Amino acid sequence: MSTVSTQKNSSTPSQLTLGTNSIGRLLAQYSIPAIIAAVATSLYNIIDSVFIGRGVGPMAISGLAITFPLMNLVIGFCTLIAVGGATISSIFLGQKALGRATDVVNNVMTLCLIHSVVFGGLAYLFLDDILYFFGATAETIPYAREFMKVILLGTPVSYIFIGLNNLMRATGYPKKAMISALLSVAVNVILAPIFIFSFKWGIRGAAIATICAQGCAFIWVLAHFMSKKSYVHFDVRQSWFAPGLIKRIYSIGLSPFLMNATACFVVVFLNKSILDVAGDQGNIAVGSYGIINRTTMFFVMIVFGVTQGMQPILGYNYGARRWNRVVETLRKGIWIGVGITTLGWIATQVFPDAISSMFTTDRAMIDIARAGFHIYFLIYPVVGAQIVIQNYFQSIGHPKMSIFLSLTRQLIFLVPLLWILPPKFGINGVWASMSVSDFLAFVLAVVTMVVMNRKFKKMFNSSQNAPTDTTSPRS
Repeated sequence: MSTVSTQKNSSTPSQLTLGTNSIGRLLAQYSIPAIIAAVATSLYNIIDSVFIGRGVGPMAISGLAITFPLMNLVIGFCTLIAVGGATISSIFLGQKALGRATDVVNNVMTLCLIHSVVFGGLAYLFLDDILYFFGATAETIPYAREFMKVILLGTPVSYIFIGLNNLMRATGYPKKAMISALLSVAVNVILAPIFIFSFKWGIRGAAIATICAQGCAFIWVLAHFMSKKSYVHFDVRQSWFAPGLIKRIYSIGLSPFLMNATACFVVVFLNKSILDVAGDQGNIAVGSYGIINRTTMFFVMIVFGVTQGMQPILGYNYGARRWNRVVETLRKGIWIGVGITTLGWIATQVFPDAISSMFTTDRAMIDIARAGFHIYFLIYPVVGAQIVIQNYFQSIGHPKMSIFLSLTRQLIFLVPLLWILPPKFGINGVWASMSVSDFLAFVLAVVTMVVMNRKFKKMFNSSQNAPTDTTSPRS
């Protein structure tokens, strides 16, 4: 790794606040922009679904639902870099190592380009085979194929936008990262109805609008890291491909990658389970799941916004060995996460038909989704805590624990339940499998957090370099 710029190791005021300001103030400063960006991203997906459902038809919603696992897998190869790079850059900044943080930015850019060409290209070449494996039928594959061809061609733009936007937030620019997401949503909201309704491009128009919107945000984040006014920016003198650093990026980013990858394969099980038990209404039921999935992801993305805001605070203070501030950030984040998913539970229990009606006018699809909302969201409030705890371990550089907790929720518990419950209870067994899996994963996450935090506290207290932090500000 190049040593150029390592002498520029003093923190800017925005970085210093991570170790001195009250945790409540920092969470507001970092999480609110991240939450706004996450809401914008969720609305981005919902808007596409609403325009597609209303402008193309219910079978297009089912076709879009078939693309979810492939979208998760493609984005997973991006978050592998983006989250790993963001976490490491925060830890380096906490250690006052600006040169190493610059290396991270350079290497993330290189990896985003490589991943987008390799994995986006492979998915494009084998698109039909992948979609059929994920549950496409003769009725739904034309819509799924038309949408994904455009999305896959735009992966270089998408990867660089997502990768650099995570680094922008992690290196002290949460508001600019928020603007990136808002810019993308605004452009999509304008272009999607024009391309779908005015130009009559159908589901392909929605995909083109998505890539155009991400292209605008791509220009914004690229300009930020090309400017020498940015605290951490591209530097041709620093390393652009450092094997040791790349290994660390992959090791930490492996958790969100596996979360996306397992979500991909779990959706395959879900789609096939739904098609098996729903009979003639199989395609419609898959569309109902698409509505439920979009809704749950709206609230999950808001919680992810909280964890993204927590990440630089946790990473910096863990790197600076301020354990009290790490614990306080975690505790506040858990309560915020639970509050968000509780709002999701209330909305889906009280207004299930109103939510479904935004996406479709098909009564059969609305009726199936109603039962899904009531069953799946039954214990939804605890999901917020599980997500925060899982991302906590990732943010402090312990990816193996984060990976384990991710797998419990989406694979280890859910897949066996999908084999057991749907044959006995039909499609309601599918919704119940998801609900029971979430609850079991929550219990395990809490137990793991308590056990591991005792070990971390003991480790910090036994270290001769650990600060007493008795004057750490409280919110």
